[in-house]
Amino acid sequence: MKKIHIVLILIVAAAIGVVMVALGNSDSYASFAQAIENPSRTYHVAGKLELNEPMVYDPHTEANLFTFTMVDNDGKKCRVALHKPRPQDFERSEQIVVIGQMENDVFQAKDILTKCPSKYNDAPTQTVEL
Repeated sequence: MKKIHIVLILIVAAAIGVVMVALGNSDSYASFAQAIENPSRTYHVAGKLELNEPMVYDPHTEANLFTFTMVDNDGKKCRVALHKPRPQDFERSEQIVVIGQMENDVFQAKDILTKCPSKYNDAPTQTVEL
């Protein structure tokens, strides 16, 4: 076998190894129930803000801690601790995705994605005759 063939085989094997490691470490969407079952794994949990529960953010005491309650898409309610400042217009969010791990019945979020309501609504348009 030529040296170039051996080098190509090693390069292909290394590329396959890198892809396998990357896929094995990728985060996945889940529910709070799945996050409770595997607390050491990082998940993306999508849901909505529970407006009837308190939101706590005191920038004078802890600027990088915001806690709130969220209901995932399966209907399970869970307390979330976001280790970042409170997002602007957070209570107006239509949907929330928290990224993190479950720890002692509290989802420890390292990041958050919010979908805010569209400024474009489906209001009927008016026609003007000239």
